[in-house]
This record gives sequence, structure tokens and C-alpha cells, in this order.
Amino acid sequence: MEQPGRIRDYRDLIVWRKGIDLVKHVYALSRDFPKEERYALTDQIRRAAVSIPSNIAEGSSRTHKGEFRQFISIALGSTAEVDTQSVIAFELGYIDKIQCDATHNRIDEIRRMLRGLQTALKD
Repeated sequence: MEQPGRIRDYRDLIVWRKGIDLVKHVYALSRDFPKEERYALTDQIRRAAVSIPSNIAEGSSRTHKGEFRQFISIALGSTAEVDTQSVIAFELGYIDKIQCDATHNRIDEIRRMLRGLQTALKD
């Protein structure tokens, strides 16, 4: 019999779901970046955002906790990338302060959750 609240796979992780929400947020945010940024900042921030839930999913599918922790570490690095790139977008005038702060707040929550997951995965 299945235990309530038991995590069966990465789709059950709240941090993965929040990562997916961040991807949607970043895609909407970057939709109005200038066309000349299509293969530069737009592509970079989108790739970094997609990397977060992707690494959570890949890591959770690994056999050992240590491997999962490594993928969580990569996802943490991607949160720093998205955060930095949103500041760059703000500084260049592509997004406003409210959008930049909203992005930072989402990233900060995901970062805290990832660190907690890393701690829970320690041997």
C-alpha cells in the first residue's frame, strides 16, 4: 500500500514543480527582449532556467544519493545564472524592477529548497 506523501519520482518534488513554474516565468519575461538578444541573453537565460528542473529530474533518476546531490549542485549553479541574467536584463532596461525582484524571489525560494534537499540527501 502506498504511503501518503511518499515521493515516487521527481514530479512529486515541489522544488521541481517550482522549477517548471520558473521556466514559464522566464520564457514570458524574455519574450519581449530585443530581437538582437535572441541568440544571446534570451537564449542564455532560458537555457539556465530549463537546466534547473532538468537537473533535478536527472539527478533523482540516478542510483546513488551522491549523484543526486551533484545534480542538485548543478541546479543551484543554474539558479545563480538565472538570477545574474535577470539583473543584466534589468540593467539593460529589458525588464523593470518589479519583474527583476519577482524573478529573484522565485529563484531564492528554489535555492533554499535545493539546499534543503541537498542536506536531506547527505549520508
